[in-house]
Amino acid sequence: MGKASKRKRKVSAPATAKGPVKSAMAMVKSNPFEVKVNRQKFDILGRKTKNDVGLPGVSRSKAIKKRTQTLLKEYKEREKTNVFKDKRFGEYNTKISPEEKMMRRFTLERQQNYGKKNIYNLNEEEELTHYGQSLAEIEKLNDIVDSDSDTEERGTLSAELTAAHFGGGGGLLRKKVSSGQQDEEEEKPKSRKELIEEMIAKSKQEKQERQSRRESALELTEKLDNDWKEIQTLMARKPPKSERKDKEVEKPKPDEYDMIVRELGFEMKAKPSERMKTEEELAKEEQARLQKLEADRLRRMRGTDEQANKKKPSHISADDLADGFILDKDDRHLLSYKDGKINIENEEEEEKDEEEEEEEDGKEDNENEESEEESVNEDEEEVAADSHSDLESDLESEEEAAGNKEQRKHKTNGNESQNVEKLDPKTEAAKLELPYTFTVPESYETFKSLLAGRTIEQQLLILERIQKCNHPSLAAGNKEKLEKLFGFLLEYIGDLATLDLPELRTIDKLVLPLYNLCQMFPEAASDRMRFILRDAAHDMEEVVEVKGRAVLPGLDMLIYLKITSLLFPTSDFWHPVVTPAFIYMSQLLTKCRITTLQDVIKGLFICCLFLEYVSLSRRFVPELINFLLGILHISLPKKQAQGYTVVHPFTPVGKNLELLLVCDKKDLDSWQKQNLPLSIVTKLKETSRTELNHIRLSCLALCFDLIKKCAALYESLPSFHEIMHPVRILLTQHLPVNDYPEKMQEWYQSALKELENKVKRYNPLICEKKKPVPLKQYTPRIVKVLEFGRTQGSSKKEQERKQLIRKHKRELKGAIREIRKDNQFLARTQLSEVMERDAARKRKVKELLGSLAAQEGEWKAMKRKKGKN
Repeated sequence: MGKASKRKRKVSAPATAKGPVKSAMAMVKSNPFEVKVNRQKFDILGRKTKNDVGLPGVSRSKAIKKRTQTLLKEYKEREKTNVFKDKRFGEYNTKISPEEKMMRRFTLERQQNYGKKNIYNLNEEEELTHYGQSLAEIEKLNDIVDSDSDTEERGTLSAELTAAHFGGGGGLLRKKVSSGQQDEEEEKPKSRKELIEEMIAKSKQEKQERQSRRESALELTEKLDNDWKEIQTLMARKPPKSERKDKEVEKPKPDEYDMIVRELGFEMKAKPSERMKTEEELAKEEQARLQKLEADRLRRMRGTDEQANKKKPSHISADDLADGFILDKDDRHLLSYKDGKINIENEEEEEKDEEEEEEEDGKEDNENEESEEESVNEDEEEVAADSHSDLESDLESEEEAAGNKEQRKHKTNGNESQNVEKLDPKTEAAKLELPYTFTVPESYETFKSLLAGRTIEQQLLILERIQKCNHPSLAAGNKEKLEKLFGFLLEYIGDLATLDLPELRTIDKLVLPLYNLCQMFPEAASDRMRFILRDAAHDMEEVVEVKGRAVLPGLDMLIYLKITSLLFPTSDFWHPVVTPAFIYMSQLLTKCRITTLQDVIKGLFICCLFLEYVSLSRRFVPELINFLLGILHISLPKKQAQGYTVVHPFTPVGKNLELLLVCDKKDLDSWQKQNLPLSIVTKLKETSRTELNHIRLSCLALCFDLIKKCAALYESLPSFHEIMHPVRILLTQHLPVNDYPEKMQEWYQSALKELENKVKRYNPLICEKKKPVPLKQYTPRIVKVLEFGRTQGSSKKEQERKQLIRKHKRELKGAIREIRKDNQFLARTQLSEVMERDAARKRKVKELLGSLAAQEGEWKAMKRKKGKN
C-alpha cells in the first residue's frame, strides 16, 4: 500500500483552479493503461469500501467534488437565512377543530389589517399630518400674528399677510382675481396700497375683538370669585370652642422607634479626627517642647524676667511730629521673577540670617548677664522718669534736672537689691531642676558622671530625655550616638552589680530604657551582647586551661544572662544571641566546681534561667537534670551517698560532699521557706550559722521545686522515666526525709508525686516508610522481548501509549492537511469570483465606451449635415 500510494502521488497531476475534473478525464483518454482497480475480498458491514476504479488523480477530483458540495455551499450561503417557518395558527395543534382554527385565523387577519387598509393603495388620496395636525390646514395660515397683544394666544401668519409681505403682491392679486366672480373680472383690480390698507384694517378689527373678549372674560372671573366668597362663608361654618374641645380626639403617643429615629436625626454627626502623627513628627514635637522648657529653666536660673526682655513702648506726646523716626532695618525686598514665578529664595535667606543673628545675640546675652541686667534696669528708670516733658514748662533749670537724676540713681540701686533678694529662691529652685535637653555622652566616664548622685527616677528621666532630644529622625549622626548609649548603659548596669551592696532595684528599673534602645537598634544591641558573652566564654576557657577547673562568674554576668532573656526571643531554634548564652550556661553547669554555698546559689539561679529559656520551646537540657541531681547529692550524709552515679562537676567523695547537710535540730525547727535574692551572695560572710543553715534548707526546697517543674515540662518526652529515674531513686531511697521539717516534707512529697504520676509512654512500632535496599545479587535479569525495532523491551502499557501517540500525530497531521486544502479551495473560489467580476466590469466598460463612441459619431455626422445645409 505504501509503494502504491507513493506511485499514485508521483503520477497525479496538479489540479488547476478552473477544472481539476477535466484534467483527470483527459488523462483517462490519453493513457487507459494506468487505470487502477482496488478489489475487495470480503464485504464487511459498516466499513467504507475502497475498491473504486479510477486513475491517478481521481481521489483528488473526488475531494474537490466533495468540497464543492459542502464547503462551497456553506461559503455561498454564509450571509443568507432561507429557512421557512410555518407560523399558521394552530397548524400542528390537534386539540383545536378545523372550524375553530379557521375562525381564529380570520379574526387575527382582520386585527392585523385593521387601520392599514389603504397604506399601499396609491390611487386614493391620503391626508398627511405633522405633529398631529393636517398639513393642508397648516398651509392655509389663517391666523395672523399679533405682536402687540399680551395674551398667551399666538396666531399664525395668514395667507394674505404672507402673500403681501413675502410674495411681492402678485400672487395675492391673482388669488383675488381668481376667487372673485366673473362680474368682478370686468372691474378694475385694486392697487397694492389699497390691499395693504384693507389688510391693516382687518388686523386692527381682529385685535380689538380679541381685547374685548379678554376684558369680558376677566370681568366674568372677578364676578365669579366674589360670588364664590359669599357662598363659601355660608358653607364653611366654624363650631365654637366648647364643641371643639369635646370633639377633639387625643393624639396618639409617638412610638419608641419613631422617637429613636428623631433623636438620631438631631444627633451630632461624626467629625473627622486629626491624622496619626508619624514617629519623626512626634520626635520633633517632643524635642521642641523640651527645648522650650530648658530655655524657661535657664531664664529662671539667671533671674531674668520675660517681661523685662520685652521692649516697653516709650511715651509719645500728642504734638510729636515723629521727625526723628528711623527704621531699625530696611525690610524692603526687591521684586524678582524666575521662570514666571516670584523669587522667594532671597526672603528665605534673609530669614535664616536673622535667625542666626538672634542665636548669636542669645549666646552673647548668656555670657554678659550682669551687663544685661544693668541695661534693663536703666531702661526701666528712663521709662519711669518720663513725666510728659512736652507738658512741663520750658523754663526748668539744669540744676533741678541734675538733682532729679541723682535721686533716681539712689532709688534704682535700692530697687536692684530688693529684686536680687526676691529672685534668689527662684534661681536656686531652677538650679536644682534637671535640664530638659541633654546631649549623648561621648565616653562612659561622662555618662557615669551624668548619672552619679541621682535618684532612680532622675536617672530614668535623664535617659528618656537623651533619647527624645537625640532621636535618629532629628539628625544624621544620632543613630550612632544612641547605639553607643546602649553599650554605656549595659556597662553601667554591670558596675552597679559589682558593688559591695549591689543596687538591684536600680538595675530592675534601668531594664526598661535598655529594652527601648534594643527595639530601636536590634543589630547593635545583639552585637554588644554577643561581645560580652564571647569575652566571658573566652575568660572561662583560659581559666580551665590554666587551673583545670573554672569558677562560676560574678553577679554582673548572671544579670547579663537574665537581661538576654528579656531583650531577645528565647523560643527560636537558633538565635545569634540566645544560642551562645544557652551554650555558655550549659558550660557553667558542667565545668565550674561547686565548692561553696555561693556557688550553689549561683548554680540554682542558672537552673531557673534555663527553665525560663526553655519554657516555650520545651527543649531538653541534660545539664539541668545532672545539676539538680548533684544538689541532692551534696545534701546527703557521707554514709548514705552510695549506690548511684554522679556527673561532673560533682564528685562522689570529697570535702564538699555535705555542703547542704543540716544537722542542728533547732535550726531545722526554726526554718521557714524564704526566697533567695541575688544580693545574698555578697552577704554570706557576715551571716550567722543559723542563717546559713536556713539558706541551705531554702536551697534544698528550691531544688525540689525545680524538680517538680522539670517533671511537668518534660512529661511528653518518650524517655521521660529513663531521664528522671536517677532522681527518683535518690529521692525515695537515700534522702533522709524524716529529719526535715514538715514544710520541707510537703515540698518533697509534691515533687515525688509529680514524678510518679506520669504514665510510662512507649512509642508504638511502626513499619518503615521506605523499603529496605536488597543486597546485590549476581543472578541475571530476564526480560521478555515482545517486539523488535522501536518497541523493543517495552511493556504492554507503554506499547499502547506509544500507539495512541502515533495515532494522535497522524490524525493531527491529517487534520492540518485538510484545513490547508480547505483554505486553498476557498482562496481559489474567491479568486475566480474576483476574476469574473473584473471580466464583467471590463465588458460593461467596453460596451459603454462603444455606445459613447457611436453617439459621438452620430452627433458629429448631424453637425456636418447642419453645416452643409
